[in-house]
Amino acid sequence: MEPRARAGKNVGKMNFGHNELAQLLYGHGDVRAPLNETVRVLDEILTEFIQGVSFEASRAAQHAGRQKVKFEDFEFAMRRNPHYMGKIQEVFEKKKEIEAARKNFSIEDQLMRDTDKQEKAAEKDKDRAGAGGGAKRGRKSMSSQMMVGEEDLEDGDDDLEDDGSAARKN
Repeated sequence: MEPRARAGKNVGKMNFGHNELAQLLYGHGDVRAPLNETVRVLDEILTEFIQGVSFEASRAAQHAGRQKVKFEDFEFAMRRNPHYMGKIQEVFEKKKEIEAARKNFSIEDQLMRDTDKQEKAAEKDKDRAGAGGGAKRGRKSMSSQMMVGEEDLEDGDDDLEDDGSAARKN
């Protein structure tokens, strides 16, 4: 069935949102609030274009003996217009890049989770091995280290105050 025979089904209806088409028009140099008639005409043009390309792609799929339409069928349908072809290939290349980045991100994320699990398991094993007096000694030494660190900071602050007061006096 020809695409033009099916086009009567959508007459008078908007297939795309008014705001989407208005933004598209504005992005290509039209005023911020285009006329309703302009948006309606653009909607009809886009709908007819998409139906035509889809029809050609489905025809190519049928000719190849498939029921499902593949990317190659759209490439075949757009083969006569290099601008459309280039845009479609660019979009699919970007899609592949995004999928690869997501896959790499998920792999790195999984590695991080595995490392965290291993570290937690090692800490649990360490705590189990040192259960009893060893754990308390470890805490004591840690708290004493923290106190030494605080004392050092306090001494350093005193030195800074002394330097500042000496500079003011001179």
